[in-house]
Amino acid sequence: MTKTDPSSPATVRPTPSHTVGPFYGYALPFLGGEDIAPLGHPYTITVHGYVLDGAGAPLPDALVELWGADPDGNVSTTDGSIRRDPATGDPLGRNGVEFTGWGRIQTDADGHWYARTLRPGARGGSAPYLSVCLFARGLLVHLFTRVYLPGDEAALAADPLLARVGARRDTLIAADEGRGTYRFDIRLQGEGETVFLEFQ
Repeated sequence: MTKTDPSSPATVRPTPSHTVGPFYGYALPFLGGEDIAPLGHPYTITVHGYVLDGAGAPLPDALVELWGADPDGNVSTTDGSIRRDPATGDPLGRNGVEFTGWGRIQTDADGHWYARTLRPGARGGSAPYLSVCLFARGLLVHLFTRVYLPGDEAALAADPLLARVGARRDTLIAADEGRGTYRFDIRLQGEGETVFLEFQ
């Protein structure tokens, strides 16, 4: 019996491949994730859109997370957007009364997502916006971007981030569809690619 040196190239085998995901689709979605505004709140707005790949095809298994300040520009300190039963640990969902400012939405079979929230107020020197985190197939690291809401052109013109991205600023501003509804498509690459942000 001959022994083979483990450091010899003849015995080195390639690392097996594995699927990147999207395993997050199993545990991360939760019932009512799109209802960020308290039920029946009179100032609820709807933000919706599609997550699209470089060829313009919809992604049916992406997750969109939204964070936003309340209408006064304050970030919510309400505990738990996903409440759990203290006895069983089972998820209960939102309490339907308090504004958490956070939601998680899974795209449908057509790559569409929507959320009902409150229009955020301005914070610091920025125009009102919703922060977005995107999880999707083929992404090894989630992506961050913003959704700016139209309506205050002076604030949008003075926003420092929008000023930095120049001609691509329109990829960060939702379209006003009327009656408190805004459309924001997220394009991962190609023509009209959404501006993505890097936090350090």
